[in-house]
Amino acid sequence: MIQELGVEQFLRQSPIIIDVRSPKEYESGHIPFAVNLPLFSNEERALIGTIYKAQGKQAAILEGLDIVGPRMSQILQAIRALGDYSKVGLHCWRGGKRSSSVAWLLALYGLEVYLLQGGYKKFRQFVLNIFSEKLGYIILGGKTGSGKTIILELLKQQGQAAINLEAIACHKGSAFGFIGEKEQPTQEQFENELGMEIFKCLHRSIIWLEDESRFIGRRFIPNNLFLQMRQSPVIYLDIPLEVRIEMLVQNYGRAEVSLLEQGIEKLQKRLGGLRTKAAKSALNRGDLYTTCQILLEYYDKTYEYGLAQRDENKVIKLSFACFNPNEIVSTLLEIVKEKSLIQEWKKFV
Repeated sequence: MIQELGVEQFLRQSPIIIDVRSPKEYESGHIPFAVNLPLFSNEERALIGTIYKAQGKQAAILEGLDIVGPRMSQILQAIRALGDYSKVGLHCWRGGKRSSSVAWLLALYGLEVYLLQGGYKKFRQFVLNIFSEKLGYIILGGKTGSGKTIILELLKQQGQAAINLEAIACHKGSAFGFIGEKEQPTQEQFENELGMEIFKCLHRSIIWLEDESRFIGRRFIPNNLFLQMRQSPVIYLDIPLEVRIEMLVQNYGRAEVSLLEQGIEKLQKRLGGLRTKAAKSALNRGDLYTTCQILLEYYDKTYEYGLAQRDENKVIKLSFACFNPNEIVSTLLEIVKEKSLIQEWKKFV
């Protein structure tokens, strides 16, 4: 049986999603967790397109059939190797010939097939629209080294809706954010991953996000979401400087000196010649504490400036003498339980 489903229903009902587009299309951007079983390779797809333009539709179809025959069997075998699935979600670019032909085979084999109406193109529209949804975002703020990512993950473990933007972007956000991370996804894939995380949280009254600048490495937060983040209430974690330095030294202390130097060099225009030289000198003699101290002079001023641009009525400052994740999370959860505070914040979100 073959059913055509809209995006939301398709995502909720498909136990496994098969993307039959070419590898190049898939690599540019795909539905998170979708498995790529291409009907045509990159070269085959380009060849069929060339024949279509030069000789017309019928010639292109005949060429495609020569390729599709043996490929169909391979796709079916690959799906069965993925697991004992009786239901499969399937899509191509626009829900056209590629997905329809594979759907016919899978249905003939006895599987229940869900076809995505409008294909991946429709999914992309859905993702872009989700960034405009007016949701109850709370922004977790704090200067560099405040452990915001640790707090976000702990909030998530305790059942809160929390989205780690840096994990999705594969970058920690600063000039040193590339260290220890894998290659960043394409901008399109970053949006897809982020959109799906928000999709999972649509029914939640509060969604926690870390305070970020527009760019996280080479990836940027979609404009509609970023504007909401700037207008959302902020809970600012005020952690002492010496505690933040110790945390940064612990996090980056094992990194290669050459990589840390790259990060310092990226900041040279903002740090100025003297501070850049001092930071490099401290780094090369193994004094990471002083290196961090110099760098935080810049980062702290930058964060303070950004925080000052927000409506002060939307900012709650929480000061802690040390970094105790459980204590911080307990305090955050107590704050959001206060009904009067939530009602007041709803005016802003």
